[in-house]
Formats: sequence, C-alpha cells, structure tokens
Amino acid sequence: MRMRPTLNWIPSGDLPPGTTDLEPVAAALSAGGVLVLSGAGISTESGIPDYRGEGGSLRRHTPMTYQDFTATAQARRRYWARSHLGWRTFGRARPNDGHRAVAAFGRHGLLSGVITQNVDGLHQAVDGQDVVELHGSLERVVCLSCGARTPRREIARQLEEANPGFAPVAAAVNPDGDADLTDEQVGDFHVVPCTVCGGVLKPDVVFFGESVPPSRVEHCRRLVREATSLLVLGSSLTVMSGLRFVRQAADAGKPVLIVNRDVTRGDQHALTRVALPLGAALTTVAGRLGIPLDEAAA
Repeated sequence: MRMRPTLNWIPSGDLPPGTTDLEPVAAALSAGGVLVLSGAGISTESGIPDYRGEGGSLRRHTPMTYQDFTATAQARRRYWARSHLGWRTFGRARPNDGHRAVAAFGRHGLLSGVITQNVDGLHQAVDGQDVVELHGSLERVVCLSCGARTPRREIARQLEEANPGFAPVAAAVNPDGDADLTDEQVGDFHVVPCTVCGGVLKPDVVFFGESVPPSRVEHCRRLVREATSLLVLGSSLTVMSGLRFVRQAADAGKPVLIVNRDVTRGDQHALTRVALPLGAALTTVAGRLGIPLDEAAA
C-alpha cells in the first residue's frame, strides 16, 4: 500500500510562545557563523504563497506527489499544464527585503551558508549568492530515463510551441509552481518528451513523497556541523527534510533561532521563535547591525 507523505502537523503539548524580541537573532548574527535554513514563508512577500500559513496553499491544494506523477500520463499532463502556467508567474516574482537581508548578512561575512527549501530561485537572484537548493529548482528539468538536464526556459519554449494559445486564468499559484486549474482548463494539453531519449520529463525538484538525494543531505549536515548557530526563516518545519537539521543542531548544543509567524515543528528545539513578518524583522536586524540592504543587486 502506498503511503501519502506528511503534509500537515498538528501541535501537541505546550510549545514556548512566540516573541517579538529580535535581540537574540541580532546577537547570533553579530557573532557570525550562522547557517540559514529558509522556507516558503520568506517568499510570500514576493507574491508566492506558502504552504501552511494563513491563506497557505494546503488549505485548498494537495501537491502532486512523485508517486502520482510517475503513475499515469494523465497525471503528468495535468501537472505540466498547471506547472507551465505557474512558471510564468514565478518568472515575474522578484526578491523581497527578506532575501536581500540574507544576501547582505552573507556579504558582510556573518553567515556560514544558506540552505533553502524553496524552488523559486529568489535567494540566488540577489547577488547570485551560493545557496544549497535542498528541494531542487524549477529552473531546471530532468529526464527520468537518461538523467539529462535542460534549462526550464527551453522546455517552456517547447511547451509553448506544442500548445499554442494555452492561456487559462489560474485561481492561484502555489509554492511548488503548480497553478490551480480545473480539468476542463487543462484539456488536452500536450506534454513534451526528452529530446535526448524520448523519456518522461520532470522539474528538477524533490516532489512530496520523494527523497532528497543522500549526497545533498550529507552536504547540509556538514554545514550544520560547521555552523555556530542555525537561523530558520519562514519554515513550519513540518517535513523531515528540514526538521532533521534543526534536531541535529540542537543535539550538538548549537543555538536554533526561528523567525516564523506561526508555531513550527521545531519550536521545542529553539532558543526563540520570533513571530514577526520576515521582511520587516530582517530589515530591523540589519539596521541594528549597521548593514544596508540597498547594496544588493536584485
């Protein structure tokens, strides 16, 4: 029997309350060696919804799983039609103050690294900073047969040619780039094959129900070992792919600090959780540290 991936987490027991005190975050950054782990919440101010916050996409949308994607051609048609439309929206999104603050902290030598659970490329769009893409990137497409990787813009061009005039209006676009379309709107959308071997193409992202490559996990674990502290930005930490690094840091006695408006699955391991909007919170911290954000080229 196929198991569904964990999509939601219900808090149990007494979790420490959130705070508005940014001093512990500023102090950790001032000390340097901070490893950032970011989630969908850092991109909401760029117009990309998160999964689980107020108005999060999981309230109306069940993400495509790897098992469903590989099971039928119909599921892949539905996914690619929705993702093709969502890609246009992602392409218009721009980094916000949260992304610019992270880039500024790195530029001033306060960070040991950045890991993002996001697939939107917005961290990388500021200063071209080096970021570990834990769940991959929508900028690339991979063939499930031969492993060939192709820039997403090239696949988008092929899909445009195969589906002239395809321009339905989506109800919403989700954090994974999947736009909300009805079956009628999807219609007979044509999916393009791999130009190398004719195989099935998939965005080079880790779907729900799929595992993060072991080499990438180990790279992230090494970053945690080398860091002085871990700063989580905009992640509910519901899925184990991110939570495991919080647990690793806490087990090693490294301070874990979280900036997220809602409770997270990692709160019990954290020194503090700041319940403030990310852009404003990180801009305030940057100001306290005398770091301007306008040096970053978005």
